Amino acid sequence: MGSALQIANKNIGVLIFLLLSTALTTTDASIHIYQNQLFNEVGNAYLLPGGSEGLAASLSSDNSVTDGRSFIRFENITFWRTQDTADEHSDMEHSTGLIQAVIFEAADRNNIGGSAYGGQRSICCTPDLAKLEGCKQGEVIRIPSATDINWPIVLNIQFGGNYLSTSMENAEVPITKTGMYNLFFIACDLKLKGTVMSGKTVWKNPDGYLPGRMAPLMKFYVYMAIAYLLLSAIWFSQYMRFWKDILQLQHCITAVIGLGLFEMILWYLDYANFNNTGMRPVVITTWVVTVGAIRKTLSRLLILSVSMGYGVVRPTLGGITSKVLLLGITYFLASELLDITEYVGTINDISGRARLFLVLPDAFLDAFLILWIFTSLSKTLEQLQAKRISVKLDLYRKFSNALAVAVIASVAWITYEVYFKATDPFNERWQSAWIITAFWDILSFVLLCVICYLWAPSQSSQRYAYSEDVGEEFDDEEAQSLTRGQSDGDVSLVKQERKNGSAGVSDEEDDSEEDKRE
Repeated sequence: MGSALQIANKNIGVLIFLLLSTALTTTDASIHIYQNQLFNEVGNAYLLPGGSEGLAASLSSDNSVTDGRSFIRFENITFWRTQDTADEHSDMEHSTGLIQAVIFEAADRNNIGGSAYGGQRSICCTPDLAKLEGCKQGEVIRIPSATDINWPIVLNIQFGGNYLSTSMENAEVPITKTGMYNLFFIACDLKLKGTVMSGKTVWKNPDGYLPGRMAPLMKFYVYMAIAYLLLSAIWFSQYMRFWKDILQLQHCITAVIGLGLFEMILWYLDYANFNNTGMRPVVITTWVVTVGAIRKTLSRLLILSVSMGYGVVRPTLGGITSKVLLLGITYFLASELLDITEYVGTINDISGRARLFLVLPDAFLDAFLILWIFTSLSKTLEQLQAKRISVKLDLYRKFSNALAVAVIASVAWITYEVYFKATDPFNERWQSAWIITAFWDILSFVLLCVICYLWAPSQSSQRYAYSEDVGEEFDDEEAQSLTRGQSDGDVSLVKQERKNGSAGVSDEEDDSEEDKRE
């Protein structure tokens, strides 16, 4: 057993080293692919969103290298207009349709478009706005940024003659300022209705492909994997040492720890692959999300089962097993749907308000679970108090205190998250947005550590197990005091009987003496 533990500890040490070393390696850029995407009518323009990401400023100005540089690059961008639109022009005409690629920072969003006489805001320059603001009619209204007159960036792509398609020259826009950047392809010519686009854009952060909001999470998952490794090493050493005394509940805890470690490693690998390739394969991310949903579901069912006294005051969950399983399946589906929507195939930084609607079903189920957990926990505490099992009662009081702290922290964080998302619709605080996701993983891990501490495998594990023996109803000290009281009572009664017996004998002797005298 000792040699096996030494080998396991060495393997864990090697894995920690590999995770730390790979966390420090980064590569090159984020890829947005467009496949025959249609322009949509917005106001007085036709518009196609090209992407939205947080980008950090370049660390190097040398264009011959990619490491340390930040940019947005256009590759193989091609536009197709309808046949009817192309037929309206002759092959001798030079410019027969304009499409503009517009890049702007979220802070400069009001620098695109304008309004005449305080009316409805227009993206494209109208005759009235041309007179008032001096913009060029038929083009996007651009107001220079207060911090850099070269921004927002506007790139022009022209259709020629009666050609159906036109291609954009490969171009690269360097990013010299950290911010949330947005890309839109805009057509102000109403005749370009029905235009579609194909191609790709490469968004480069100094450290790799990952969007700004997601980049810090890659290293975070490395540290979380290390934390789970350390917890696993401690737990499994005790688990193997006291194998014969293991409770059914401790088997469940072992499964949750293993799933947690597996999930953290998978998340890191998913992010590392994204950072290396710029792409997020649907199959890989779906697998990661599914493992995470299973872990979250089992964690909640574990807490619910513990609160119900499973293995402590009741051997099984009995008739409510089907209800617990139904809740688990429902929660798994809701969590899977939320995570798939948020992560699978997603490259852009999701807007705060859009995510608010996605978390509602998950939040309602969590609220219902919390209510059920504390209701069950209250009944379990009452049972233990009535049976005077002080060892288990003390254990459950500590567990209920830890749960109360976790719920208070969750409610406070949810309030902060709602405020954070509602007040940041354009993701301008993207650099700190990763903390929202990280908090829940940290809280889940801390609560798991508390459960591991309270139900740690030991020689005395069986004293927490369910038992139908009469002695189960009393604490050892209370049972000893009651036994001492009963034995003392028995002795006193014997003594009293002996006194009464001797008193009876003396009375008989007195009576016989009186008879003799008579």
